Amino acid sequence: MVFSLEENGLGKRMPTLEEAQKEIIAEFSEAADWEERYQMLIEIGDELPILSPELKTEDRLVPGCQSRVWVVPEEKEGKLFIQADSDSAITKGMIALLLRVFSGRTREEIKSASLEFLKEIGLDKHLSMSRRNGLYSMVNKIRSF
Repeated sequence: MVFSLEENGLGKRMPTLEEAQKEIIAEFSEAADWEERYQMLIEIGDELPILSPELKTEDRLVPGCQSRVWVVPEEKEGKLFIQADSDSAITKGMIALLLRVFSGRTREEIKSASLEFLKEIGLDKHLSMSRRNGLYSMVNKIRSF
């Protein structure tokens, strides 16, 4: 699913990188506790389009993730549009958040992006060590394209 460079697929202007992060922070600030935030992650992951089985190849797997995570980039007019999937509900939610921030951006924007939203929503400190490592492996995989 590839959108126009100006739209997010819903006919709306695509938010800037900073706006996308602020939207995520605002959404997660409404959660009462971490149990609710984990539930939000699962629901966000459920919204990802299904990745077709032929795209789930070994070369698209993110190394360093405990769960299986596939990341598929497509470049259009100098911007990367990214599809992804995971076999873990929470991990799928984490990659969905990263796609909201990164997909539709230039390589330069992706590589230079500050990911303060991960700290702001507390994700980096409320994940297990293996999930945290997996999260940063996903970031590194996306930045490697």
